[in-house]
Amino acid sequence: MPPNVLLLCTDQQRFSALGAYGNDEIETPNLDRLATQGAVFENCYVQSPVCAPSRASLMTGRYVHAHGLWANGVGLPDDERLFSKDLADAGYDCGLVGKFHLNACFGGRSEKRHDDGFRVFRWAHDPYPGSSENEYHRWLHTLRPDLAGQDVDYDTLPTDLHYSRWIGNQTIDFLTHSRDRDKPFLFIANFFDPHHGFGAPDDYVRRYREKALTRPIPDDLAGKPPIQTEASKASYAGHARGYTSYTPDELQEVKAAYYAMVTLVDDEVGRILDALDAEGLADNTLVVFTSDHGEMLGDHQLMLKGPMMYEQAIRVPLILRWPTEIEAGTRCAGLVQWIDLAPTILTAAGLEPRGQGQDLLPLATNRATGRGWALSEYRNSGHPYDPPVHLTMLRRDQWKLVVQHGFPATSRDRTGELYDLGADPAEQQNLWDDPLHRDIRTELQEFLLDVLVATEDRSQERVADW
Repeated sequence: MPPNVLLLCTDQQRFSALGAYGNDEIETPNLDRLATQGAVFENCYVQSPVCAPSRASLMTGRYVHAHGLWANGVGLPDDERLFSKDLADAGYDCGLVGKFHLNACFGGRSEKRHDDGFRVFRWAHDPYPGSSENEYHRWLHTLRPDLAGQDVDYDTLPTDLHYSRWIGNQTIDFLTHSRDRDKPFLFIANFFDPHHGFGAPDDYVRRYREKALTRPIPDDLAGKPPIQTEASKASYAGHARGYTSYTPDELQEVKAAYYAMVTLVDDEVGRILDALDAEGLADNTLVVFTSDHGEMLGDHQLMLKGPMMYEQAIRVPLILRWPTEIEAGTRCAGLVQWIDLAPTILTAAGLEPRGQGQDLLPLATNRATGRGWALSEYRNSGHPYDPPVHLTMLRRDQWKLVVQHGFPATSRDRTGELYDLGADPAEQQNLWDDPLHRDIRTELQEFLLDVLVATEDRSQERVADW
């Protein structure tokens, strides 16, 4: 039988919020165990620092400028095909629980579904009151009908009522009861944590509240694009608190809550992996753990995500475990991207890969090297800035280039970013205007233009010479 696929995805978890990535402050024993049993990709970049465009790239295997879901609140075009549909058509039993976000969900909307192939679809965009189709709230109000219509802090509910526990329960139910045992399965468990608001059950937060957690990476933002100073004062174009409104103690409380959310997810992942073992499924299941983008958490005097392209915002954890194919303890330092997951999963299932990514299994087994670059795009998403903010990031070798579009070449406001991550991994020295780095900046800008042309959508068939 082809392998099963279990995709575990968090929301807003930066790469460093995991013990397996060198963080000795955070408690993630189950994910760390998963990492030791499989392959850790140390440099995985998402295609956008905000949710929906990045998630569309995951499901289609295509860059943001190719699939067309360019911002939160924009719908994925109906003709875009999802890898889950390919698996369903090939005989997989497909299911999903939690967030999906391939269409608008704001203001009580129920997310429009694509032809996605999911037999089991337990959708709940987030833990907050909204659509009547939010299955988490249906479950919660069955357990606690007294909470319906009440002013509830859903982030800090006790663990047995929490959204992350519901994700764990529903995933375990699929593995142990509701899957079709005559078919291989794809199941996607989309956690909402550690997305803001920053809160978790108190017993989890207490683990970190008294710890001397590291302080944010300092940055006076001098020499950085002016939009970062604006975002530092007020996130999301003024719709959320900015870094400058937090006291040092509040920032530490936010980090404690953020780490607590990750640890809560880690405990649920442990329960899920235990169920996989109990069902005898572990050896023939490709387990993928990752996140849709990161979180600034006060670094560079910034909170949340977008519009910025720092490592904390666009670099995410990626762990693959497949005991019969991937050697335990593998570490892959090459540059990989979220668009690589769809072709990896399809190839593992014995199907023709689709999209613009590459199969990661040869990298995990030392049979191939990566493409050597990564691309991420931000297009004035969510709460738009005025003037609009459009960014494109190119990572190649140790260099990171961030281009801010929309200003005339002669404008004094036109700024970008250039970092040598080998010499400056904290991204504090912007070399964009440094005369000594003008040649490498020009070379990277030309390379970026070639990348954008090479990844255009030219899927329309040419039927004649003219």
